[in-house]
Amino acid sequence: MQPSFPNIRALGLCSGGLDSILAGLLLQRNGIRPEWITFETPFFSASKARQAAKAHHIPLTVKNITQIYIPMLKNPPCGYGKYMNPCLDCHALMFKLAGDMMKRRQFQFLFSGEVLGQRPMSQTRPSLRYVEKHSGFDGYILRPLSAKRLPVTIPEKEGFIDREKMLGLSGRSRKPQIELARQFGVTDYPAPAGGCLLTDKGFSIRLRDYFDHQDDWHEADLHLLKFGRHFRLGNDTKLIVGRTHKDNQSIGKFINYERDIRLNVKKFPGPLCILSHGADPAIVKHAASVCVGYSKAPRNTSTEVLIETPVGSETLTVVGVAPAEVKLLMI
Repeated sequence: MQPSFPNIRALGLCSGGLDSILAGLLLQRNGIRPEWITFETPFFSASKARQAAKAHHIPLTVKNITQIYIPMLKNPPCGYGKYMNPCLDCHALMFKLAGDMMKRRQFQFLFSGEVLGQRPMSQTRPSLRYVEKHSGFDGYILRPLSAKRLPVTIPEKEGFIDREKMLGLSGRSRKPQIELARQFGVTDYPAPAGGCLLTDKGFSIRLRDYFDHQDDWHEADLHLLKFGRHFRLGNDTKLIVGRTHKDNQSIGKFINYERDIRLNVKKFPGPLCILSHGADPAIVKHAASVCVGYSKAPRNTSTEVLIETPVGSETLTVVGVAPAEVKLLMI
């Protein structure tokens, strides 16, 4: 049967991937008015969700949740996955925030593109149950692509959606979704690879080092973890060395001019380097030598480095340190 009520609205989590797209379109085909919400932090962006919303004309709300996310990330009740990915508590938090918006804007239920068994850790039956229970919106989360294999939800009981017109997908095969995409005429969608930096080994190592050495945190610092080479020069001091011109530009966007020290090799092409949160003179001199070592300056030659601090600038003359000599300091 068709929904018993007119103008049923559902709010879905959207990653911008194929499963999110199909879940929205499947509800739309069954008379539901879907909208999407997506969340941003330094660890994942809304770019794919924005593209999906534009392509399929489904309204999208984007929220930056970094302030709420970090306390959970530093101590997730369910722990981490392989690296620093707190997937279950992350999903529970997102559904909680989406549920708050559902109540505020009077949507009838929540949904997502999750498929039972597709991800061996976060989309098992117990994992989906954990997320729902800890979201605070138990019973209101519909997963249209696997609904027939999951417990009946409140929107189904209320007649908002016909359970028989939902799907019963399970397992890791993508063939059913690809076929459904063909039926819906969906041809442009991203590969299923995850877009969360918390599942990346190298990024997770840098993030853990950051939390281990700093009690407070700054959003710009979290963005800086994505770029350059990172060296731990002291318990309270980290040096970031750009790899390429593009890397230098990215690092430059997140400099805190009231706190960070910038180092640039004079007269020779080289990296933009920053000492996050400043440093004492001895460490600044060491950092300048590292920067020269990564520049085009001649080896074993005294080279000038411009040091810019929040209170002024000076020039230091140092001999570069070869990258191999500081490799053990790299995070």
